[in-house]
Amino acid sequence: MKQSLQLKLGQQLTMTPQLQQAIRLLQLSTLDLQQEIQQALDSNPLLEMSEDDSYGADDDPSDNNSNDAGDSDDSPRNKNDKNSDTPEDAPDWSSQELDGTSSMSDELPVDVQWDDLLPSASAPLSQGDDNNDSDFAAQNSASESLREQLLWQLGLTRLSDTDRLIALSIIDATDANGRLLSTPEEIFESLSGDLDVEFDELIAVLHRLQQFEPAGVCARDLQECLLIQLNQLPPTTPWLEQARLIVSRYLNQLATSDFGQILRRTRINEEELKQVLTLIQSLDPNPGYTAVPEDVEYVVPDVFVTKRNGRWLVELNPDIAPKLRINTGYASLIKRADNSADNTYLRDNLQEARWFLKSLHSRNETLMKVASKIVDHQRNFLEYGTEAMKPLVLHEIAEAVEMHESTISRATTNKYMHTPRGVFELKYFFSSHVATTAGGECSSTAIRALIKKLVAAENPRKPLSDNKIALLLKEQGIEIARRTIAKYRDALYIPPSNERKRLV
Repeated sequence: MKQSLQLKLGQQLTMTPQLQQAIRLLQLSTLDLQQEIQQALDSNPLLEMSEDDSYGADDDPSDNNSNDAGDSDDSPRNKNDKNSDTPEDAPDWSSQELDGTSSMSDELPVDVQWDDLLPSASAPLSQGDDNNDSDFAAQNSASESLREQLLWQLGLTRLSDTDRLIALSIIDATDANGRLLSTPEEIFESLSGDLDVEFDELIAVLHRLQQFEPAGVCARDLQECLLIQLNQLPPTTPWLEQARLIVSRYLNQLATSDFGQILRRTRINEEELKQVLTLIQSLDPNPGYTAVPEDVEYVVPDVFVTKRNGRWLVELNPDIAPKLRINTGYASLIKRADNSADNTYLRDNLQEARWFLKSLHSRNETLMKVASKIVDHQRNFLEYGTEAMKPLVLHEIAEAVEMHESTISRATTNKYMHTPRGVFELKYFFSSHVATTAGGECSSTAIRALIKKLVAAENPRKPLSDNKIALLLKEQGIEIARRTIAKYRDALYIPPSNERKRLV
């Protein structure tokens, strides 16, 4: 075949580096965004943090309106300044319409503070007070693990070298809940090759460790864990013997709430059984988990929703990112016709800084649009609670803001909204729908709230079955299958009706 050159015209979708950066910033969580901003500040000398909302008079003596937010250097509306903090092609958000309307507050009961969309409108990272040194130390100190607590108590116990090695093996076989992961036979088998020990000696060391704090640690199963705790109670504790009897012989019946069989075999009346169960319920089935609390991780909301003068106001959290601006000192050193290495370095970093600020601007804009539409759609939830939640899918918000569903998914992942009813992930407001007898739709989130409400109000002696809950919801006009009730109940961590049965 003869080779030849041909010219062809065609269209191809290409993701520019700027678009890739904007998409990457959009899907970052608050913590990841702060790390990304700090990395950009460390690597780009043209980016810096601004301490004030507007520059001082000494930044530009010729500017008579330097204290005006609309004309300040850190405002993207100041396009005439070549050293402006934001890209030269940044849109004028003071006059741009959202979704084809000149003012969202004219048509929707949702107000938006558009100043929050500007990258420079975010407040700097909050700094702790000098008086909170003790709190800082407490927050950054790692909690002592259960193993460390047991080793510390072992160091205070007088044991022979052989018994100490056995104790170390038992502690190593104890999980974070305080339960043994290996049986004593398995531990003995692992030690018999290196030490000349007897199985009775291992059991004796195990009983010694079971006297350590927290009570119930190093138990082989739940039954032994509860019995250890009961044995450590004072002998004068009321109903102690009955509690030992039930735990040692009728724990399975207690787990299945078979109180009738327990009453017949123990020959105690119902009122006495209530007292015994109260004592058993005061025990800790996972002593290690309770003794070593998990480190608390607080969620930083990206959006605040408050009600003012009868209207729902949506605004970005000003503490999620520092205020950024372009360093005017370095930017003024750039020369147009200079191709030297230093000038090229400054020019490239200036362009990257403008792209970064524009990406932040786009992220804030998208987040505000999505959050505003969610609040407008879920006003009933904000007013009346979870039972008033409406069905919502990503496609509806995507059409409302004229964006792709993948963009909405990125904007709602790991983003949180602070409302008067609590802090929720944006994805919490999206749910499927279930048809009603009247021909309408009901949100699955609202149905779960109704199930939780019905279970909370049920008679503990005769808990509601899944079929009964389905009938009660049908009376309210919600057609739902029994297996769907079971699925929602499991999602709410509500046990089946036979396990919810109580004497009270």
